[in-house]
Amino acid sequence: MSEPELTLRHRTIAIPESRQQDVLADLLVRRGASVLRCPLIAIKDSPDAEAVQVWMAAMIAGEFDDFIILTGEGMRRLEGFAERFDCLPAWHQALATVRKIVRGPKPVRELRKLQLHADLAGAAPTTDGIIASLGDADLQGRRIAVQLYGSNPNEKLISFLDGKGAVVSTVAPYIYASESEQQQVLELIHRLAEGSIDALLFTSQPQYKRLASVAKKAGLETLLTAGLEVTVIGAIGPVMADYLQEAGVRVDFMPEGSFFMKPFVTALGVLLAEH
Repeated sequence: MSEPELTLRHRTIAIPESRQQDVLADLLVRRGASVLRCPLIAIKDSPDAEAVQVWMAAMIAGEFDDFIILTGEGMRRLEGFAERFDCLPAWHQALATVRKIVRGPKPVRELRKLQLHADLAGAAPTTDGIIASLGDADLQGRRIAVQLYGSNPNEKLISFLDGKGAVVSTVAPYIYASESEQQQVLELIHRLAEGSIDALLFTSQPQYKRLASVAKKAGLETLLTAGLEVTVIGAIGPVMADYLQEAGVRVDFMPEGSFFMKPFVTALGVLLAEH
């Protein structure tokens, strides 16, 4: 093994969840580090990407008459899936064609970003509001797609649509962190305070938001602050660094010029080698 690959030997590096977590972990392990993966995302893409892709293909094929959008988060996640499935133009065309029924203002804002508008809004930003708005509508035989929130099947809404004779298809593009994952975040906070983590690497703002939120709910804000003070903190780029600094977190390093995983790890190695 070459010398550069040994620069992180005997170091424990904590890395939060990200789409490139495996890439980052591999780069760290190759340099001899022990990697601690942290579940620091409160809301995540659905792990069943295949189900989302099948549903999206049906939408693009024009198989739905109506699309009930319950959350802005759902729209953002579906947009991300469409980008990864390399079907953004077709997805946007499908959205433009279908009748869009929204639960509240957040889906409206997401549609506006795509220069689209809602065709019908709930009487109130709730499931009952959607039901009230569709109460007198003739839905017999209508093919209705429903974007769910989290893993909640929204049986009340689906039962109403079924009772009106609609043909319903649901998609759940995101999930919420589990209780077991919250326990892992608490354990990370304690390990940071104990000084057993050499470095914590941040690649997105939701990672720190989640860490701070869990600490606050558990009454561990002082412990987290102490832990961050004795741990090397890395930011993937200037936007992340600015965010952490505004939150009162010292940033020790970030990659220079190229804000990608390999230079990120290289910068960490250089910093730890100096200390």
